[in-house]
This record gives sequence, C-alpha cells and structure tokens, in this order.
Amino acid sequence: MAREISSVGVIGLGTMGAGIAEVLARSGVSVVAVEIDDDGVRRGQGHLEHSTERAVSGGKLDADGRGELLGRIRYTTSLSELSDVDLVIEAIPENLEAKSDVFAELDKITGPDTIFVSNTSSLSITEIGVHTARPGKVVGMHFFNPAPILKLVEIVRTVVTEPGVITDVVAFAEHLGKTPVVIGDRAGFIANALLFGYLNHAVRMYEQRYATREDLDAAMRFGCGYPMGPLALLDLIGLDTAYEILDTMYHQSRNRLHAPAPLLKQMITAGLLGRKTGQGFYAYDEPDSPTVTDAVTKSTVDTVTPREVRKVGVVGTGTMATGIVEVFAKRGYEVILRARSAEKAAASVARVKKSLDKAVVKGKLSEEDAAAALGRISPAVEFDELADVDLVIEAVAEDLAVKQAVFAALDDVVKPGAVLATTTSSLPVIECAAATSRPSDVVGVHFFNPAPVMKLVEVVSTIATAPDVIATVDAVCAAVGKHPVHCGDRAGFIVNALLFPYLNDAVKMLEAHYAEADDIDTAMKVGCGLPMGPFELLDVVGLDVSLAIQRTLYNEFREEGFAPAPLLEHLVTAGRLGRKTGKGFKDYSAR
Repeated sequence: MAREISSVGVIGLGTMGAGIAEVLARSGVSVVAVEIDDDGVRRGQGHLEHSTERAVSGGKLDADGRGELLGRIRYTTSLSELSDVDLVIEAIPENLEAKSDVFAELDKITGPDTIFVSNTSSLSITEIGVHTARPGKVVGMHFFNPAPILKLVEIVRTVVTEPGVITDVVAFAEHLGKTPVVIGDRAGFIANALLFGYLNHAVRMYEQRYATREDLDAAMRFGCGYPMGPLALLDLIGLDTAYEILDTMYHQSRNRLHAPAPLLKQMITAGLLGRKTGQGFYAYDEPDSPTVTDAVTKSTVDTVTPREVRKVGVVGTGTMATGIVEVFAKRGYEVILRARSAEKAAASVARVKKSLDKAVVKGKLSEEDAAAALGRISPAVEFDELADVDLVIEAVAEDLAVKQAVFAALDDVVKPGAVLATTTSSLPVIECAAATSRPSDVVGVHFFNPAPVMKLVEVVSTIATAPDVIATVDAVCAAVGKHPVHCGDRAGFIVNALLFPYLNDAVKMLEAHYAEADDIDTAMKVGCGLPMGPFELLDVVGLDVSLAIQRTLYNEFREEGFAPAPLLEHLVTAGRLGRKTGKGFKDYSAR
C-alpha cells in the first residue's frame, strides 16, 4: 500500500515550479512554495495567478475552485518551513551544485521519511542523491511544460532508490492525474534523450542554410503531424535550457549528434533565448508571448515568374501515383495517367474513382464534382501521349535505374519548357536529372502519403534546377492546396532526415533495455504531444522501409549515430516488418 502524501514542498517558482505547485494544489495537496527572496515569491505568485485566471476564462476552473486552489499554497523564503512535509520537489535551475546544496540542507530540516524529488530534465539523480544522507529516498520526477496540461511524468530511479519510494511516487503521480513511466537514471531520460537529438539536428540544418526556419517547422507539422516545429519548440523550451540538456547528454553519451550545434551557443551569448526573452529563432511581440512578429524568410524564387501549367502527366500506378492524379484532377487540371499497360491504367483510374466515391459518401465532395474530376483523367500507355503536358510527375518504384529510364524516355518526347518532377523520398534528384538533356527543368516534388490528405510537399532543388522551375512548383502546390517547403538535394530531404534518426535512437534505447517499447511510445505521445510513438510509427511505415531509409542516411552522411540499430536489422532479417506482416515491434496477429 502506497503511503498518503498530503503536504508537499516546492522549491523554485519559475515557470515549471509554479506549474507543479498548481498541479499539486488542484489535486487537494497542501503546498509550501519556497523561493530565494521576496521578488522570487512575487514572480511565482504572478505565474500562478495568471495561469489560474486563464483556466477560469477557459472554463476549466470556476472562481470558487480557483480561490480554493490558491488557498492551498503557502509562500515562504525559508527552507525551514518544509520541516513537516511528506515530500519535497526541487525545481530550481539546472545546476548540479545548486541542487546538491539544496538537498544537503533539506537533510537537516526534514524528517527521515521525507521523500526528496528533483524535477531535473537532464542531470543525474544519482549525483544529486549522494549529497544527502538518504540517497535511497531520492528520486526524479520529471514533469513536462506546461505542467498543468501535459500528463507525462518520468519517474527516475537510481540503483539505490528504495522500491517503496518508487511505489509511493508512482501512486502520487497517478493521484495528480498524471501518466507515470518509471525509468533508470541516464541523461535525457526517455523523452529528452529522443527529442533533443532531433531538435539539435534541426538547428544544424538551419545553421547550414539547408532550409529556412519556416520550412523546417512546417515540414514536421504537416509531414508528421507534430504540434510544433523544432525551432518554434526550442524557442518555447528556451535555448539555454536546450543547450544544457544537450551538453549533459553529450558528456554522458559522447554521441556527436548530442553535441550542441554551435549556433545555439552563439544565440545564447547574444541573449536570444527564445520566447522568454522575446527573441530566439523567431521574434515575439514581448517576452513570454507566443505571437511571432518578424517577417517570413523570403525565398529567392519569390520574385521569379512561374511557368504556366494547365496539363499534368503522372507516370506510375501505385498508391502515390493514383493519389497525385486525384489531387490534380479534383483541382481542375487535365491529367494524363501513364501506365505500363492498359489494364494497369484502368485499374489505377478505378482506384481514383473509388477514392472519389468515398469522398462523396462522406460529404466532402459533390457527385457532380467527383464525376468532373474523373472526366479529367486520361489513361495512357505510350510516353508519346505525354508530349504536350506542362508538368510531368514520375511516381514509379524507388529504384534509381527504373527512374532514370523514365526520365530518359520523358526527355525524348515531352515538349521543351515542361517541368520534369520526381516524387522520390530517398534517391538523389540530380541522378534523375542527369538522365536528361535538360537538368535545369528537373526538380524533386515529394508528396506525402496519402497524397489527397497530406498537405506537405517537399520541393527539392538540385544544383542545376532553374529558379522558375521552383517557382512553378510553388504555384502549382498553392493551386492544389498543398504547403511546399524547400530544401536541397541530399538524403532524407527535411522530414526523413529529421524523423528516422529519432526513430533509430528509440530502437537503440529499447535494445539497451533502458525502457519498454510501450513506455517509450507513451513518453513521446503524452510528454511531447506526438500523434504516434516511435514503435507504433515504425510498425506502420514498415521496418524494411525504415531500415532502407536509415541506411541511405548513414551512407550519405557517414555519421556514426545514423548507423542502423542492430535490433532493427535483426527484425527485418527475421521477417518481422510491422503491421503488414502481423508482427514488428508489436504483435498484431491476435488483434
């Protein structure tokens, strides 16, 4: 039976400490809130009053409930006021010496059964605990920001933490309405260890001018369904906090992917810490405001006149090809669908019709519009039938030799000035362009699956792509309701280059027996607001596809941290490819 915890001390009333105090008081717990001085107390009170006012205005709390909540919190500047509490949560800045000093002082003040909790997101709980006379009663309890909203709490045990303490803290977290996952003591725990490598990679992309801040953020929001893009999220977290977490992770892992990007240090030195200072990767109308005020980064193609596109050709009959055909046909374009045989072409058109019929049943499309869209699609077998298209999109298998053969055939028949596009998600676009006599007309146009639903299109320019070709693709994306993002011609483009190393890191975490797959998935969904956990996503994508992408990234960048996790390779060898085979990281055969 877990012990009852009715009174809790909270040390530090910054954004996180004040949020934790609110969570505790909302659950009926008596809180003694400690700050270093009266100014700190006033700031902490201000955080709580502002947050609870917003809860009332949002209908999540009534005025009486707010009064009761605030009445459960007593403020002080003296640690001695914590002598009778059942548990103490430390939420001061990420400094090991400062945290250790606080816990050493608490040793002298509190009773022997008082549990000591650190909310650190990156420091070693073991190193903090050894500075007390009760390391067995020291545990990590990592809340996520904003604490009143986010459900995940990582419960961090050390090798000496008493099992009863873990039981008590897990039960307490559940009493607070949180979702606890219990893990060992290593830098970054689950969520930060996976999240911050991804964020650091995004900073490096921006630092290298591979993509603009807006395109990096839009790519992950529209391509992966993330609630925020990586650079906007870093601004919310605070660049100084992110740097400290990455630096701590790097010193433990020695993984170069965790070494903070130099740009982070430069921005911190310049005082550009993110929302809390009013400027980070973006500028905000005032400190702590979410409202971005600086102009969107201008592209060099904004001033270029696009080419006219009225007729579109699509080469291929797979899921992606038929989805692209549907996208263009619904938006009024005449579309020629080229297949290897009349039977394949007819089957592909039938799949488009089935999709359009579903849209009609769901009320998303009228019968007249569906019939009109279908009427704009012309099946074709010969490449000659694409001769007068303005834009042709290749969507055949991810095989370079096959794609090059398609582009060579298109080069022979398609009119001069037409844009030739490939939907490849992993192969070099320039290799396709090299199969033609007009490389300046060739561009990557990577749609996401399912094409009729997903808004994102990665527009990939090679060193030879003409500016008006990019402008043309941008204009076409706008016309069909897609959001284009721009990047250069290198493995993974934006989304896969950011996504798959994160998925690979999750596999390595599982492989090291640090946490179970379900706990890792829970941490990323509940703690980071991601639509799917890494193992759920890997099983959906297919472990064989994921391994191929990871190998492509490793072969391109030769980055040790990109080497595919051996466990991923073993599962693929064993034929456990995910949902499509019934087993992957999880077993779907009995579902």
